[in-house]
Amino acid sequence: MMWHRIRATMSTATRSLIARAFGLRRLAIARAFRSRRLMRAPIGLYRAGLGFLFGRRLMLLEHTGRSSGEPRYVVLEVVTSPSPNEVVIASALGRRAQWLKNLVAEPECHVSIRWRRRVPATAEVLEPADATAYLEIYQVQHPKVWKELNALMTSLHDEDPDYEIPLVRITLRPEATPSKP
Repeated sequence: MMWHRIRATMSTATRSLIARAFGLRRLAIARAFRSRRLMRAPIGLYRAGLGFLFGRRLMLLEHTGRSSGEPRYVVLEVVTSPSPNEVVIASALGRRAQWLKNLVAEPECHVSIRWRRRVPATAEVLEPADATAYLEIYQVQHPKVWKELNALMTSLHDEDPDYEIPLVRITLRPEATPSKP
């Protein structure tokens, strides 16, 4: 049976209940995004050399803590990859994300993506106009994902519809090839 037929037979109260359930699902997902343990789970897989399991949509960013100087790790979604040695990532938590603050303080980092492990890279926070252009392309390419992400990020930003999503361009340096003696 098609969804529109099922929906036509539902009462308004039932539809309202389902809508609230989806709203609760979004809240649960937003809470999961705030869960350190859940968000850090893929790091071990990347460090074990299994990053290829996540394909090109996710990457491990190794950056330096701005206060401690210690290595820090975070797995992030790739918004786009304009070239083989360039990826653009988004900060769903806006400018308050610790990894973003660390990259602003020290743009030199390492990236693991697909089969490539610990590739030296440099990060650059994009200007708002460039970020908007990339996000508009993302919205067109992934409309269903964007709808859910937008609702999720709005809830993460205390229901402020004008939240900012900073984008960062990561430029991977060419991997050194062994020199022949």
